[in-house]
Amino acid sequence: MPSQNVFFRDLGKMEYQAAWDYQEELLAKNVEIKTQKRRNESEGEVLTAIEPDTTHHLLFVEHPPVYTLGKSGKIENVLISEQERKEKELAFFRINRGGDITFHGPGQIVAYPIFDLEKFYTDIGRYMRDLEEVIIRTLGDYGLRADRSPGETGVWLDPGIKGKERKICAIGIRCSRWITMHGLAFNVNTNLDYFNNIIPCGIQNKQVTSLNRELSREMNMIEVKEKVKKYFGEVFNVEIV
Repeated sequence: MPSQNVFFRDLGKMEYQAAWDYQEELLAKNVEIKTQKRRNESEGEVLTAIEPDTTHHLLFVEHPPVYTLGKSGKIENVLISEQERKEKELAFFRINRGGDITFHGPGQIVAYPIFDLEKFYTDIGRYMRDLEEVIIRTLGDYGLRADRSPGETGVWLDPGIKGKERKICAIGIRCSRWITMHGLAFNVNTNLDYFNNIIPCGIQNKQVTSLNRELSREMNMIEVKEKVKKYFGEVFNVEIV
């Protein structure tokens, strides 16, 4: 079976709201196509090869400093007041993904896959594990053994060693008609001080880390992005175009 195409776009540095709106636009187009196809099928119309079809997208972006709180998140996990956020020019959004509070900012690779999972598998848990696998393989290229932490979505270093657990990548998604949006936030050269203002992902007493901290050197963002892109292709068996 030939691999599917995923249309890649690096959005560079973009405000959170603009990137969110763009994701919603891509998702809505795919949902509309699926809805129309199902309507045609239910009315007995014969589908042809020239019918519009859903399209996979992969977006990379770096956001200005921003905190986002998922739909099931708790505001108590935000440790900074609204006044302090405004003074420090830190944006804040309540959003429609799963998960709790997290931070996005410069030096972080945020990846937003807009995938039609019905063309892969209809299993959200498997999709989350595959997103984790992309980053686990990327970290392996840098000599870091990353893993999963049972019951805690994301990618971790030393998740089984109490007191040494450190999260390097957060994951939170939304899925509508099996079309995904939102995705992962991978700390590369991220200023980790921003995480002091929150309880990241609502998980108490565990650290956050970055590739820069683990390797004690500034990372080449272009190089890391290429690796993440490569492993998206491998893990999902797709052509990134």
